[in-house]
Formats: sequence, structure tokens, C-alpha cells
Amino acid sequence: MLNTQEYLCESPERLDTFLTAQIGQTRSQIATLIKHECVYVDDKKVARPGVKLKIGQKIRVEFPVLEESLAREVDFDVEILYEDDDVLVINKPSGVTVHPAPSVKEATLVDWLKHKGIRLSTISGEERHGIVHRLDKGTSGAMIIAKNNEAHEFLSKQLQDKSMGRYYMAVVTPPLKDDVTIIESNIGRSSHNRLKMACGLEHGKYAKTMFKHLALSSDEKTELIACKLFTGRTHQIRVHLESMNRHILGDHIYGLAPKQESSERILLHAYLIYFYHPKSKEKLFFTANFDTLMQENIEKRFNKEILNEVIDTNYIINSFTTAS
Repeated sequence: MLNTQEYLCESPERLDTFLTAQIGQTRSQIATLIKHECVYVDDKKVARPGVKLKIGQKIRVEFPVLEESLAREVDFDVEILYEDDDVLVINKPSGVTVHPAPSVKEATLVDWLKHKGIRLSTISGEERHGIVHRLDKGTSGAMIIAKNNEAHEFLSKQLQDKSMGRYYMAVVTPPLKDDVTIIESNIGRSSHNRLKMACGLEHGKYAKTMFKHLALSSDEKTELIACKLFTGRTHQIRVHLESMNRHILGDHIYGLAPKQESSERILLHAYLIYFYHPKSKEKLFFTANFDTLMQENIEKRFNKEILNEVIDTNYIINSFTTAS
């Protein structure tokens, strides 16, 4: 252990509230510390942040040693859409994994953040680099990174209460039947393929996605759509499309595309993100442009004049506002 600190309770209050004031960290950080069995009340290990303290009780915290891993060499560029002292908004490239894992052999977005010097303070012994939400490896587009603990907690709450939102764009085949399609279906791990998620499972978590028609290709075989997430489940857009026998071009897990509809990458892009700034509380919107490969794929399939109209951020936002 790095060090041990002891505190004395002088007035009745919750354990997490007490330690938040004593240590000067966020409640979520304190909760993680308690979850990792590092907190004792009168020499008894506690497992719940909501334990009620009594006057005179002694609280001991054993802070774990922070185990930092070296950053891998990064061989990709990341476009920065916005940055200040609290937040970083980026356009994640397709093909970049967000978090390191034993199965991931190449550099990740976390490695890029390490090189950039973004490390959140931690008391739980785990490295934290401000990731608020994630994108699949093949999916490109807008992501927000917190640059300090306060910003991370503020943004994470927005993700939970839905005051933060994301709009995706995708090229799908075959086209959807309706102008607006809403899918509400639980999503959980597939029992047939551990790489996939599946719909309609009793053990799954509630998920809701809205799909909006944007443009039909000249051969009428593919469609450009916008997607709004009301929840954030793994592979949510792809799974909900599969439940309607649709798939995104370039999706090699959920797609069974014929050769003429193949793509070098999955044509799924987080196009727009909005959130309230942790300090100013101003509502901010950021658009992430397509990379060259996705731009070329879209332009060769869809009329450019129509594209210019339907990929306008106001058009997309208003389409979902009127539909929902």
C-alpha cells in the first residue's frame, strides 16, 4: 500500500459524503475505493458507500499503489475538434480501439491520451484517462474526453440522464421501409456467438434507437440514415438494424453483404455530439466530418445536392425533434 490515512467522524453522515470532504475527491472515486475494499470503519471493512457513520467512529483508508503502464508508440493521428482546461472533443479515426485489453496488440486511443498527458487523478489504484463514453473500433466520429475528475463526473451524469446526446450516420442495405423507424428492444450477449450482441433477450438491458431516412442511393439498394441513441448499449445501432434484417456496409460481424456492397471499413460514424460544459454550463454542439474513405463511399452512392441538404446538423436535429 502507498499510504494509510485515518479520520475521525465528528457528526453523523454518510461514509461517501464524509470521505469526499476529507480526501477532496469525487463521490464516484470514493465509491470505487470502497468497492475495492480499501475502507474500514472501526477496523471493519465496509462495502457500501451509503453506510451511516456515528460520532466518534474511526475511518481508515488504505490507498492502493497506482500502477501506471507505459504508452505504446502511436501511429495514427486524431483530429481535435475542441479543447480547453476541462474537456477535449475529438474525431476518433476508424480502426482505433479505445481501451487497451490483453487481446489488443496495437496502440489505442488511451495510448494517444497518455502521450498527450491526459491523466485523471485517482485514488483507487487504476489508471484513468478521461474516457466518458466509447466507440467501437471500426466506428469513427465525435468523442468527448474529460481532463479532470470534476469534468468526468459532470459529463458522466449527463450520459446517464440523457442530457448528453449523439447522432450517428450510416449507410445501410437494404433501405428501411419508413421515413422514421423506432426500435425498442433489450440487448444482451448472444448465446450463439460471443462476439455478437442480440435483441429481445430477457437478461438483456433496455435499448432504444431512432433511425431517420436521409437519402436513397441511385440504384436504390443502399440508404444513408441518421441514428439517435436514447441508450448506450454495446453494438446498439448494429443490433437493432439486424433485428430488421438490415446491416451497415462494411460490418463483418452483423452484416452479410453481397460483394458489390462491400466496404473497406464499417460505414458508421458518430457525426454529432452535444453536452453541457462542466464549467460554463453552456450547451455545446460539435460535428465530426467524415474521413476520406467514408466521404468517397457516400459521394459515389448518393446525389451530392441532396447530401448537402440532409447532412446539415440543424436538419438532422430538427428531423428527430419533430419525429419524437
